[in-house]
Amino acid sequence: MSPIRLLTFSTLFPNREQPNHGIFVENRLRHLLAGSEVTSTVLAPVAYFPSRSPRFGSWSQTARVPPCETRHGVAVHHPRYLSIPRFGMTAAPFLLYQAAARALARLLRAGLRFDAIDAHYFYPDGVAAVWLGRRFGLPVVITARGSDISLLPRYAAPRRLIGGAIAGAVAIIAVSEALKVALIALGAPPERVTVLRNGVETSLFRPADRVAARAALGLSRPTLISVGHLIERKGHDRVIEALRLLPGYDLIILGEGPERGRLEALITRHALGARVRLLGAQPHARLPEFYTAADALVLASSREGWANVLLEAMACGTPVVASNIWGNPEVVRDHAAGLIMQHNTPEGIAEGVRRLFANPPHRTDTRAYAEGFSWEETTTGQVAIFRRVVGAMP
Repeated sequence: MSPIRLLTFSTLFPNREQPNHGIFVENRLRHLLAGSEVTSTVLAPVAYFPSRSPRFGSWSQTARVPPCETRHGVAVHHPRYLSIPRFGMTAAPFLLYQAAARALARLLRAGLRFDAIDAHYFYPDGVAAVWLGRRFGLPVVITARGSDISLLPRYAAPRRLIGGAIAGAVAIIAVSEALKVALIALGAPPERVTVLRNGVETSLFRPADRVAARAALGLSRPTLISVGHLIERKGHDRVIEALRLLPGYDLIILGEGPERGRLEALITRHALGARVRLLGAQPHARLPEFYTAADALVLASSREGWANVLLEAMACGTPVVASNIWGNPEVVRDHAAGLIMQHNTPEGIAEGVRRLFANPPHRTDTRAYAEGFSWEETTTGQVAIFRRVVGAMP
């Protein structure tokens, strides 16, 4: 049987300048390609910016992304698309489609052939992918990942275009059961939505030498860790506030983003500089050292589709205290995993931490729990979907 030839399409994909950007998309694809049933070429557009000068911050970073690169043996193309400030939400699907259509036409002229489009994130990526599918005669499978379904449909124009993408996709993958329910509420036929949860890289995320890891970070007291982009919805500010109610604990925060200045000011205002450290974004391969050193991960997000950091921490033997939002209760289902906090407030976080530490799971049990979330089931499910989709084409 010939391998399925996918065009994987997403603006959420790592690149040389942003190695952690959308790494969850790349990880799933790598597992899918590990067998011999699927091949893929990646089309990962990046926003156009005219200057590479570092003084423009993250915008200039995208300007330094190469037009094409190879990652883990997969060709990744980065065509540029216009991103217009203030009008980005409405115009993004159209501008993304125009750039992607030109890039896909070039790939086809170069002799590449595809059986289906594997698109990630419904807006604007999934919307543009459905338009690409119509133009080039390819079936489209879209993966819903979180705020593309939980938040963006609140806005009239995105909701209408997301509805069109739902109608135009031949199959939909949701990374949590909660996302499937939301997709059905938006009009997706239940039979076209399959839940395929993200797995965890247990070979990378595994317990390290805990004594050495704690010594390297200078940890001597119970330590919490909060991991994620420094943006409002990740709730790092709530975790910092909770430290005022947890005088015996320290906190390390991994991530970078626009909220850094506000978080630094919050730490200073509450005189927590000796107990809270912002350590910036860390290479993916180094995260196990930090998870292993910590006593618990706190995830105070207000929205997630499927929070990969939960399983990453658990795979390193570190239990979690997580907010009661979409996806999290599907991950944290047992005492070995940790617990779901009752209220996503500083007080609720502090109460959850106290409950966890009053009866903590053994770290070997937490690791064993994470091992139940392998990529094998997700990969098998993807192959079945793409085989069905390609086989149904005339």
